[in-house]
Amino acid sequence: MPTPAAPSDLPTLLVLDAEPLPRLGRLTGRARIVHTDEAGLAERLPEADVLLVWDFTSRAVREAWPGEGPRPRWVHTASAGVEHLMCPELAASDTVVTNARGVFEQPIAEYVAALVLALAKDLPRTLDLQRERTWRHRESRRLAGTRACVIGSGPIGRAIARTLKALDVTTALVGRTPRTGVHGPDDLDRLLSRADWVIAAAPLTEQTAGMFDARRFGVMQPSAHFVNIGRGQLVVEEALAEALARRWIAGAALDVFTDEPLSPASPLWELPGLIVSPHMSGDTIGWRDELAAQFVELYEGWAAGRPLVNVVDKERGYVPGH
Repeated sequence: MPTPAAPSDLPTLLVLDAEPLPRLGRLTGRARIVHTDEAGLAERLPEADVLLVWDFTSRAVREAWPGEGPRPRWVHTASAGVEHLMCPELAASDTVVTNARGVFEQPIAEYVAALVLALAKDLPRTLDLQRERTWRHRESRRLAGTRACVIGSGPIGRAIARTLKALDVTTALVGRTPRTGVHGPDDLDRLLSRADWVIAAAPLTEQTAGMFDARRFGVMQPSAHFVNIGRGQLVVEEALAEALARRWIAGAALDVFTDEPLSPASPLWELPGLIVSPHMSGDTIGWRDELAAQFVELYEGWAAGRPLVNVVDKERGYVPGH
């Protein structure tokens, strides 16, 4: 029987905590697990071989990484996006960054389908009228045969496209680079002008920040609906508010915002035709356990010398497609 590794021989796994803590019991005897909060991250970072960013809303990694001392060989974030941890020093380093690709795709696609159906069938107004005890017959929109433009051709965008196609929605996918089945940025305005449903599912990069501005909302049809499940910073919120108030577009649904949580004083709460949800599109029952199990599997492969998967291109800010 092999001799168990001494604690000093084990890789140090540093966890940037958030409640509830991740279930890492399978790594007992395989890693020296150290927990920290934001305040202790900078001090603990030099001793870590691996950093698990469990608190994926924190920007503490961006602030702590440029400090002195060694840095982890591998950073994993329990999220799809990496903008909260990426800084020039991390991007330029040899550290491998991985994300939670594979956990959120189908739940988000289902959430988008639910929003599109709710908007097509005017369910928010139905619920308002029910609360008012008002019987008001209305006509709703047929979803089959409508057109969707999904911006973001990664796994989330592709899952959304598949799900909408199953509802008989003609769907165009737009990505950074044109290829078979994916339109490039040069086609975006043309596709927006024809779309009934515009779905923002792109990562946040220098190229995508603020891409949905007054001009883009002006390109859309007056009957179009806009849905954002990507990142809040993709949208100029003031421009969206004006587009809804002036009825340049028919409605919108936002699950992500520039500042989260959304302030009770924000005018977005009361915009006509806007559905607000609290960044929950990918969070189904048991999602945290899925994230922890995914990391444990990645760690076991890494410890065995196998190549990591879900490796982020640190310059682009996402996992490149195949």
